[in-house]
This record gives sequence, structure tokens and C-alpha cells, in this order.
Amino acid sequence: MANRHLSRSIVLQSLFEWDFVHRDDKDLENIIKRNAEEFAPGMSDFSFMKNLGETVLKKRNEIDSVIEKAAPDWPLDKISIVDRNVLRVGLFELLFADRKEVPAKVAINEAIELAKTYGGENSGKFVNGVLGAVYKEIGEPGKDEVSKKKKIPNVPYENMPIQKLGGAVVYAKHEGEIYLAFVHDIFGHWTLSKGKVEKEKKTEDGTCSKIKEEIGLDITIEKELSMNEYIANDPENGKIRKQVMYFLAKSPYKELHLGESGGLDDAKWFKLKEVIELNLYDDILPIVTKAVDLLLQKK
Repeated sequence: MANRHLSRSIVLQSLFEWDFVHRDDKDLENIIKRNAEEFAPGMSDFSFMKNLGETVLKKRNEIDSVIEKAAPDWPLDKISIVDRNVLRVGLFELLFADRKEVPAKVAINEAIELAKTYGGENSGKFVNGVLGAVYKEIGEPGKDEVSKKKKIPNVPYENMPIQKLGGAVVYAKHEGEIYLAFVHDIFGHWTLSKGKVEKEKKTEDGTCSKIKEEIGLDITIEKELSMNEYIANDPENGKIRKQVMYFLAKSPYKELHLGESGGLDDAKWFKLKEVIELNLYDDILPIVTKAVDLLLQKK
């Protein structure tokens, strides 16, 4: 069987050359052929490479539009040439390829591996965030196929399974100022760090673990702030109630290190007076406001 990962690598290298030197679209076939002969002599998968490269170019206006919406803080010309073309290949296979040949998760995983191999230090994380967000927006194909095989009953609200999550408004004091820690998602919003709490853990302990995992902070929980609940579709269990408990938590002021959470591209401290200028989600704003009020009372 032909090595499709190697074939995608050759297509990516060819798109990089095409993009870097601003070649004409019709030149791509010859670039792919030259790279295939140099890096994969004897491979019989040239038709796959040729078709993938050419169809990516044919769909690039639509694909580039998706990139711009999924990563609004990153204009297309500011994204590195490698990352830009990894996204083009990954999004083409995610959105337009035959899913029987290229399942959605395969398209995403292949793109992430290409980014890690040929991109920079944060390329894998960036590509994972963009493709993961698009995957959710299109209904998580593949998960739906599993759920269709199972007849999931229509469960009343009060009988729906509950999944617990924990999040926090994390603050720190530094040089006489109070700072809040936020994470930034690829849709352009600053929001609160949160994550799923394992069943065997207390919500407070699980929240501390998730904050450590997502932004690298050791927090001390001080107070409950609010509990948000929403209904989500789970491919195995149907509709579930997700309950997010938010806390006010203190941390040392130190550099934030963003973990591997999909859909996030930055983490940053903000002074209290800067928070009002942030683009926050409507359901997060009251929680942050309550936390700020409590911190101002402490001052």
C-alpha cells in the first residue's frame, strides 16, 4: 500500500515552493513530480499527490476563507508558509475529501503531524486548534456516524447524564497591581481556563489539576463564584448536561504556559483595568464581573 503520509509530505513541500516563489497554479504538477522523484523514487501514488495538490489549489479561496474565520487574529499573510499550507491540506481533506477514504480524524491527525515535522515549535498546537475548532463547527463528523449505529433514547432533562467541569478566575498580585489570567480561543475571545473533572475527584481538586494542565499555574481556590449549565450532544450517550463550576482562585504571578488544549492559541495576564476592554463571551462576563467586585472589596 502506498504511503499516504509521505505523499502528503511531498504535496506540502510542493505547495510551500509554489507559495514561496509565487508560482502559477499550473506549475504545481511539475513541482510535485520533481519532489516525488527526489524524495520518493519508485512510489506509485503520484495520482493521489497530483489530485490532492491540484484540488487544494482549486478550493483554496474557500479554504482560506475558513482559515480567516477560524483564526481571526492571524491574517493569512501573517501565518507562516508551512502552517498556511498545512491548514490548506488539512482543511481540504476535512471539508471536501471522501470521508470513506479520509475520515475526519485522520485528516486532522495527518495535518498535525505535518505541522510538527515541518513547522515551528508551536505549529502543531496552532494547526490542532484551528482544525479542532472547524471539526466542532461542522458537527464532529465520525462521532455522529458512531452515534447513528446506536439507538440513543430521548432522555428527559432530569434524567440526562451530568458531566462536571471546573474553571476559575485566576488572579495574582504583582508590583502593587492585581492581574487576571485568561486564555484566548481561535474565534477571537478571551475566556476562562476550565476542563473536565474526573469522577473520582472533588470539583476543587479537578479544577486545580486542569488549570495546571492548561496554563501551568498552581492555584489556591478561595471561593465559589457561579455554576453554569448547558446541554451538549455526546456521540455515545446522547444529550448530556454539562455543569461548569467556576471559582475565584489565587496564584503566584509567573509566566503562563499554554498546554495542548484544542481551540486555544494564547494565555495572558491582564490588569483589572484592562479586563473591560477584552472580548469576552456573554456567559463569562457576569462571572468575571463578580470576581472583579470581590477583588476590589479586598483592596
